[in-house]
Amino acid sequence: MKILLVNDYAEPIGGAEVMTLALRDELRRRGHDARLFASSAQSTSAARVADYLCFGTTSRFRTLLQTANPWAFWQLRRVLREFRPDVVHVKMFLTQLSPLILPLLKDVPALYHVVWYRPVCPTGTKMLPNKSPCRVRAGAACYQNECLPMRDFIPLMLQMRMWWRWRKVFRRIIANSAATKEQLTAGGIEGVEVVWNGVPAASLRAPLSSTPTIVFAGRLVPEKGVDALVRAFARVVPRIPGARLLLAGDGPERERIQELIDELKLSTHVALLGHLPAAEMERHFAAAWVQAVPSRWAEPFGLTAVEAMMRGTAVVASASGGLAEIVRDSETGFLVQPDNVDALASALLKILGDRDMAERMGMNGREVALTHFSQATFVNNLLRLYEEILSAV
Repeated sequence: MKILLVNDYAEPIGGAEVMTLALRDELRRRGHDARLFASSAQSTSAARVADYLCFGTTSRFRTLLQTANPWAFWQLRRVLREFRPDVVHVKMFLTQLSPLILPLLKDVPALYHVVWYRPVCPTGTKMLPNKSPCRVRAGAACYQNECLPMRDFIPLMLQMRMWWRWRKVFRRIIANSAATKEQLTAGGIEGVEVVWNGVPAASLRAPLSSTPTIVFAGRLVPEKGVDALVRAFARVVPRIPGARLLLAGDGPERERIQELIDELKLSTHVALLGHLPAAEMERHFAAAWVQAVPSRWAEPFGLTAVEAMMRGTAVVASASGGLAEIVRDSETGFLVQPDNVDALASALLKILGDRDMAERMGMNGREVALTHFSQATFVNNLLRLYEEILSAV
């Protein structure tokens, strides 16, 4: 089968991009001709690994480009003519490629794989500036609630109108979690099917060491709740003086997080590791007793939680979004209310204070991951959908 994957970005950073590249590689391993179409935009010096590129930018002109990107239209039209894919699998397209690409898909079997809330929210988070959940549809409220300044509001409302007009080019729309589906349905998009993400089966970690260790992986941005994790950890250390916290990731909050670590006198207990390649991060995380996912926003899925479970690590996560579908409370870890430092500290203390519990939850999590969140299951589900939309042509 010839499959064209379409995604805004092609650098191997970020959950959607890593998942897209892994999907392409697995499809190729199974004998399919899978190729990736993406923009040239990137935020790092990482090598772009797309098969086809069009113009993209991370400059201040990005808002205009994501509303109407003619370069994406022209290049995708050429690719469709030359490659002639059997199926087009679209993931992210509203932050670079723009809805202009959609009319090109009206005669091609295509599905839309939604991995965040961007189709119903111009910021993609369904979160208000005060960090509370947004419960209204996109429109005038996006400006009235100060989610968007006027310079962005006008083009992004035009973008949303274009997407809404051409959304029916997709034969199927799938979401990466029931939480994402719920937001899409509330935004007026019906008939969404849930296909959970999957990760490659990983080696089981070694038995836990004597150093109780918490790990975190993700961008250092406010919605990830890293500051709440550091504050919770400050309440752990007096009870478990040998505890350590490893923070893998980078972002605009790094300096503020370092200041908070210094302010709370945690510098000998906390390590800011920066962004790490996957293999190196796993080496650091192999001895973790628990992985924390303290997100303030409702994560559409929660890839880091699944990766931790696959490794055999207990998880403490926010009880919202896709995380509530992944982590089984009191079985594979604990779920706590977002931004509740007391509850987060209490959950971490329970696991760090009981090695047997940490081992048991980790093994339970691995079993759940292997059964429900494996890459093999994920790809099998997608191939089934590809065959279904092809047979309906």
